[in-house]
Amino acid sequence: MWIVYCATTCYGNDQTAFPPNRLLAAAGEGIWEGSAACGRQYLVTCINLPPPSKCISGAIIQIKVVDRASTAVSRASSGGATLVLSADAYSKLVQPPNATFINISFRQ
Repeated sequence: MWIVYCATTCYGNDQTAFPPNRLLAAAGEGIWEGSAACGRQYLVTCINLPPPSKCISGAIIQIKVVDRASTAVSRASSGGATLVLSADAYSKLVQPPNATFINISFRQ
């Protein structure tokens, strides 16, 4: 699989700032705090989503904020998103991963 990294608001083109497991996120305006969110790590779990998809029971992942949602290449699927998860992070929380948005619980 080819992975293409785009410049991020937090780290520019520095790919070494990304965790090797690619569990990344872009921060929405509610937690962005003038770039203070850069590098923050959150424990995230899926709490519900519309059928037919389902949350993976007991799945908790740790993500790292590497970008700002409003300026990221991959945009949120709905306005006001708190976190926009990478495809790798999303697939660890939802099976099958075909919902456009999910409700999550997260803590720093």
